[in-house]
Amino acid sequence: MTSLVVVSAGLSTPSSTRLLADSLAAATAEALEEVAVTVVELRDLAHQLTDHLLTGFPGPELSRAVDAVRRADGLVAVTPVFSASYSGLFKTFFDVLEPGLLDGKPVLVGATAGTARHSLVLDHALRPLFSYLHAVVVPTGVFAATDDFGDEGLDRRVARAAGELAALMGKVSGVDAAGPARRTVEDEFAHPTPFDELLRRASGS
Repeated sequence: MTSLVVVSAGLSTPSSTRLLADSLAAATAEALEEVAVTVVELRDLAHQLTDHLLTGFPGPELSRAVDAVRRADGLVAVTPVFSASYSGLFKTFFDVLEPGLLDGKPVLVGATAGTARHSLVLDHALRPLFSYLHAVVVPTGVFAATDDFGDEGLDRRVARAAGELAALMGKVSGVDAAGPARRTVEDEFAHPTPFDELLRRASGS
């Protein structure tokens, strides 16, 4: 069965970050034939994340969360905006993942904040982070300010982003979207196209 992991970095209970994460997860699940959804609430892992940074050893709950991300076919990652970027708790979780764990993994990014002034966080902070981690970020990111909740515009963005994630995960209901196997950066450099072949293609010969 397809596996979807939802990482939510909200700090309050209830949390607008978790609300957006749940909406994205529900829309993605609706677009897939069968999916098992696992939610990783980083608020509950804050102490174990700090311990891991200091000792290098993850606690049991953190180990299970990391393993869930490792096995996931796709990832939804949502953070509140602090100081014009992702939260420290959000960044810490992705800091403790071993190199290569997100290689080629489809990721849908989302963020929440009090006002729309922070909407560019998706492009200036979240996309570069996951690009560095070699993940494949879907074209549509979802930002939600406080006033966006309950608005049809947010619902449309959620549905569009979820559809893109479902397509990358390769099992859209009624559509053969599997495509080629996911390739990592290392794969691309393992068998480079010779320069003379690139020149031939460019010249149309």
